[in-house]
Amino acid sequence: MEAQQSKRIANALEAAAPRRAVQGRSNGHFRALTLYAEESDCVKAARDMVGSYLQTWGLAYAVDDARLVVSELVGNVVHHAIPDDCLAMPGAGRRIDVWLISWPGLLGIGVSDEDSTPPDLPAGEFMSPELAGGFIEALLPDRGRGLQIVQRLADAVWWSPGLNGGGKTVWCRFDLDRLWGEHSA
Repeated sequence: MEAQQSKRIANALEAAAPRRAVQGRSNGHFRALTLYAEESDCVKAARDMVGSYLQTWGLAYAVDDARLVVSELVGNVVHHAIPDDCLAMPGAGRRIDVWLISWPGLLGIGVSDEDSTPPDLPAGEFMSPELAGGFIEALLPDRGRGLQIVQRLADAVWWSPGLNGGGKTVWCRFDLDRLWGEHSA
């Protein structure tokens, strides 16, 4: 009787444990994709790449949040990035690099562009809807709504200057245990 009960407890603990990549706890994964902002389907291509690799890596529970984040970040490059003079030739395509990195317990997404202007990351301050009264649209900023979505979904958002003095990368990190807990709830 005790053996059956302890086996049942062990199985329950295993089922409640955080879900990690199928390939094992010690394995990390990396993929990159280069796109050009002038391609009409570059945002879709980035979303599809992220979704496909996360499925393959056994991280299906992270697909929705990761696809939305990469859509916002690539969309920002398409709509706002102006390449530094030293990087893009006049008339050349604007390069976008999408980085997807998984490590035990973590998922990282980076989107690089050729514009060294820092992103306008929202301060993340919260304003109560009650303070806005009948003007709920007053709570939405004029700019940065996409990055605000990224900040709400990801556990951390930051940027780093590009290599060789030009461009930048906007990074975000997801805690896979948190995503698994939200997915399984």
